[in-house]
Amino acid sequence: MTKHTPVAPQPRRVVVAVAPNGGRKTKADHPGLPTSADELARTAAECLERGASMIHLHVRDPDGGPVLDAESYRLVMARICQTVGDRLVVQITSEAMGRYTPAQQRSVILQTNPEAVSLALRELAPDEADEKNFGLFLAKLKQMSIWPQFILYTPEEAKRFASMQQRGLIPFETPAVLFVLGRFSLLRTAAPVDLLPFIAPDMPRFSFWSVCAFGRREAACVTAAALFGGHARVGFENNLMLPSGEQAASNADLVVAAARALKGLGMATENADGLREQIVATAMR
Repeated sequence: MTKHTPVAPQPRRVVVAVAPNGGRKTKADHPGLPTSADELARTAAECLERGASMIHLHVRDPDGGPVLDAESYRLVMARICQTVGDRLVVQITSEAMGRYTPAQQRSVILQTNPEAVSLALRELAPDEADEKNFGLFLAKLKQMSIWPQFILYTPEEAKRFASMQQRGLIPFETPAVLFVLGRFSLLRTAAPVDLLPFIAPDMPRFSFWSVCAFGRREAACVTAAALFGGHARVGFENNLMLPSGEQAASNADLVVAAARALKGLGMATENADGLREQIVATAMR
């Protein structure tokens, strides 16, 4: 009889996105916080080499303040493309930062026409009266092949989002969501246990979900998410500290911390091509 060598199972591949700056922190918080196009492009290259497959972008005005501006987005996106080609999925934020209306947020996204965008449900559809316009906007995104990731801050928001999906207001069969653990405004450090209410037995299930977490337990939180089938977002937007409690020198250090934890549990980081395959196969249907 011919003996067959057992084929080792392929490790689960986890998407690691990097959120390198956010809209609130400045270089006073960390001198390595990237804000300019060149700094963001350099950060993109460093994080790509450490295992990231997506970068989440905030852009700033000349005074360093947060801004939603299509021209600024296109400038940074072009600079990243010059540096890393298409080896990262580039996702822009639509975060209002208390400065923009839902109509302005929607307009900037459509003008920018990015590959991917993050959308906070509480900002773009704060009330039931906003849901219809939100659904029409999402239909435009689908028509333009812009991949949305829906940011959900609480389990109650996850339930509301699932209800909107059931009512036909979300034109994506398997939408991608991001669960946020901890809070910036309250300086509440997240812990892995904070994930449990989002994935409790009575909660809606999402095929493609990720976690970001505030504070030094970021790597532990995203690793816990990966063990339950989720994906990860790390970076200076939410956390400046390594698991050891030391300050990270760069965003790439936080990507390394997450990738190392995943590898130690038999998982691997996904690349941009693999992420795009998942987007086409699931989220954009």
